[in-house]
Amino acid sequence: MVMTTTTSALPQPAGTPAPSPVLAMPPAAPADAAAYFAARLAFHTDVADVQASLAAGATDFVVVDSRSTPSWDQGHIPGAVHLPTAQIPRLAAEFLDPAVPVVVHCWGPGCDGATRAALALARLGYRVKEMIGGIEYWIREGYAVDTWEGPRQLPADPLTAPVGSDDCGC
Repeated sequence: MVMTTTTSALPQPAGTPAPSPVLAMPPAAPADAAAYFAARLAFHTDVADVQASLAAGATDFVVVDSRSTPSWDQGHIPGAVHLPTAQIPRLAAEFLDPAVPVVVHCWGPGCDGATRAALALARLGYRVKEMIGGIEYWIREGYAVDTWEGPRQLPADPLTAPVGSDDCGC
C-alpha cells in the first residue's frame, strides 16, 4: 500500500499559526485512509460486535481465549475455546477447524498476548481477527463470563459502555 500525505514542513505564510499537535502530521489522503481503515477492520473486531454476534447465535467464527489456565478459570467468554498462546502450535488442529475464522483475545488493550496468539494462528493457516479490548472490555461492558465457580456478570462500567442501551452508537 502506497501512502501519500502532504507535509507540514511547507513554509507557512507570515502570521499563520503553526499547526496544532493533532495536525503536525497531516491526515492521509482519503483513498489511503480508506485502504488503511478497511485493512484494520480485516484484522480487528470489538467486544460489542462479538457479543452481539454470539447472542444472535452466530456460528461463522470461534472465540479463542489465549490466556493462562488460572486466568481462564477466573472468567472467560461463554462458549470460547481455551488455547493458551504457547500451546497453539501443538493444539490448534485439535480444537479448531481451519475453515472457521478465529477471533482471539487476551487480557486487554495493554497486553500483546492476543497479537502473539493471532500471529501463531495465522502462521498455521487460520484466518484470524483480534478482539480489541480483550476480556477486560468484555467485562467492563457488562457481558457475562463463566468462572470456575459458575456464571458471573458485573454491571457495565458507565465510562466504557453506553448506559441503558445495547448500542454504542458506532
